[in-house]
Amino acid sequence: MQQYQQLIETVLAEGSWQDNRTGIRTLSVPGAMMRFDLSKGFPAVTTKKLAFKSVVGELCAFLRASRSAADFRALGCKVWDQNANENRQWLANPYRAGMDDLGPVYGVQWRQWPAYKVLDAAADAQIAAAQRNGFTVVAPLEENGVAKVLLYKAVDQLRECLDTIMNDPGSRRILFHGWNPAVLDEVALPACHLLYQFIPNATTKEISLCLYVRSNDIGLGTPFNIAEGAVLLELVGRLTGYTPRWFSYFIGDAHIYENHLDMVREQLKREPFAAPRLTISARVPAFADTGKYEPEWLEKIEPSDFSLEGYEHHAPLTAPMAV
Repeated sequence: MQQYQQLIETVLAEGSWQDNRTGIRTLSVPGAMMRFDLSKGFPAVTTKKLAFKSVVGELCAFLRASRSAADFRALGCKVWDQNANENRQWLANPYRAGMDDLGPVYGVQWRQWPAYKVLDAAADAQIAAAQRNGFTVVAPLEENGVAKVLLYKAVDQLRECLDTIMNDPGSRRILFHGWNPAVLDEVALPACHLLYQFIPNATTKEISLCLYVRSNDIGLGTPFNIAEGAVLLELVGRLTGYTPRWFSYFIGDAHIYENHLDMVREQLKREPFAAPRLTISARVPAFADTGKYEPEWLEKIEPSDFSLEGYEHHAPLTAPMAV
C-alpha cells in the first residue's frame, strides 16, 4: 500500500482547505488515482489495522440490496449506524422510514435500479419490445394531450455485468452505477463510490476493475473502499472463471478531514508490511473448477466466506467519522 502512503503525502503537501456539509473542513486535492496488481497480493492497508470484517459485511449487505442499518449490523458492519440515526438532515427527511432506515442506498441501485419508460400508448412495437426486456405497464397517463403508458422494471445491474462477462467478454459496457439522480433526495448518503467497470480479457482469462469515487475520505474511507472493491473483483472473478488482475481506483475529491491529520501523519511514520492474500471459502463455487455458472452466489455469500491470509499490520488507529 505504498500508493496509499503517497496519496496521503500528496494531499498533505498540495491540498487546500475546503468547507463542506459536515462542518469539519478538509485538506482536498482534485483528482487522484491508484492502481493495484492483485496478482501480487490484496491491497489491505498495513500501517493500521483494516476493519476487514466490517468491509466484507458491508459488501454482503450491498449484494443483498439492504437499505437498513440493522441489516448491515447483523452482517458485522456498523459504519452505517450514524448515517441512519444521527445525520440531522436525514432525520428530518420525509422519505426516512424510521429507525435504521437508509433509503435506497448503494445495493438497492446495484441490484434493483428503478427503471422507467414513458411511451406513446399507440407505440405497440415499442411497448412490446420493452415488455420482452422485462418492463411491465404500470399505468396510463397523459402528456401534453397525448396518451402515454408508464412502464417499470427493477434492473439488476450487477447480475447483468456477470451475464455479459460470460456471454460477451469483449464488451466495453460492463459497468454498474450507484448515482441515481431520481433518488438523491431519498437516501441518507448519496453514493461516493459510484461507477464500477469490469474489463475481462478472454485471451488471458484475467479480469480487471475500474472504480470511480466522487468524494473520498482518505483517512477512513479510502482503505475501506479499496478493500471492498478488491473483494468484489475477486468474487466476480471466481463466479465467472477469470483471474483478478488490475484494480484501478480513481478519486474526484480526495480529502483529509482536519480531525484526521494526526492519524494519517502517524501512518506516514510506519513502514508498510507485505500485502496479504485474500481467501474465499471452498463452499463458494469457482466457475474455473466446476464449469457451472452460478451467479445466485452474489446473494448467498456470507462475510465468513472471506479471510485475509498473512495479514500483518501496525496497531489500530481511530478517528471520528464526519457525518
